[in-house]
Amino acid sequence: MSSLLVFPGQGAQRTGMLQALPASILEEASDVLGEDVRALDTAQALTNTRAVQLCLLITGVAHARLLECIPDYVAGLSIGAYPAAVIAGALGFSEAIKLVSLRGELMQNAYPHGFGMTALIGPDLSTVEKLLAEIHSPETPVYLANINADNQTVIAGSDAAMQRVAARIKGNGSARRLAVSVPSHCALLQEPAQALADAFVALKAPRITYLSSTRARPIHNPEQLRDDLAFNMCRVVDWRGTVQSAYERGVRLQIELPPGAVLTGLSRRVFEQGTVIACEGARLDTLQALLQEEGRRHR
Repeated sequence: MSSLLVFPGQGAQRTGMLQALPASILEEASDVLGEDVRALDTAQALTNTRAVQLCLLITGVAHARLLECIPDYVAGLSIGAYPAAVIAGALGFSEAIKLVSLRGELMQNAYPHGFGMTALIGPDLSTVEKLLAEIHSPETPVYLANINADNQTVIAGSDAAMQRVAARIKGNGSARRLAVSVPSHCALLQEPAQALADAFVALKAPRITYLSSTRARPIHNPEQLRDDLAFNMCRVVDWRGTVQSAYERGVRLQIELPPGAVLTGLSRRVFEQGTVIACEGARLDTLQALLQEEGRRHR
């Protein structure tokens, strides 16, 4: 049996998520950026994609370091793939900060307004895909972005297109606009993804198995991992498949890094046995003991 650390994506952020972190990691991040990262953690600053993504990266890495125990697998949803790659030993923290800063800028500048993402709860995947095919057009672009669970998907596109989808599912489900100001995980971000890929650094082979949330399988090759990180902004996230892949590989302990517990709720539908827990609301020594116990069983 194995353990998995998972890192949330954009939409999980909240004001104050950096406040309780060790000063050392905040100073490290600030030195790399040339600005005080604490200034990114305000309600006004967090309306910007770059600030959100940097705060999620720093928060994820900081809390994973506090756990001190090494998991068997790591995975991250969207921007969460970057702290996952850092903890896996494939990407340096300093390099991750620079890349995520650029990633956020590229995404924000591509679609500064009028676009975003919406979660659909209720309709199955085939129903959503049929609706998108009917509504999508050059004037009203809308795409499948995330497959989170059997009855939960996320769409990305223009505000007008997403509103039309939401209206069509009324009575058979619910639609919730996410706190994401760009249309992630679809073809609209192909150009920003290529620009990020052109600026990417060389990676190392991960020391901890890295599960891709777009391919729903492990990636060991540094070049493939580089491609996965650079282009995940324009590829559909299959989180349901990623968690299922982990479970089928023997994972029986999943710990979600802050902020939030959205991924914990999604994983409970897949984990028939084992433990699924979020760091928030749990004692650090309890999480460490769970990881150590799972490690002993794995050996």
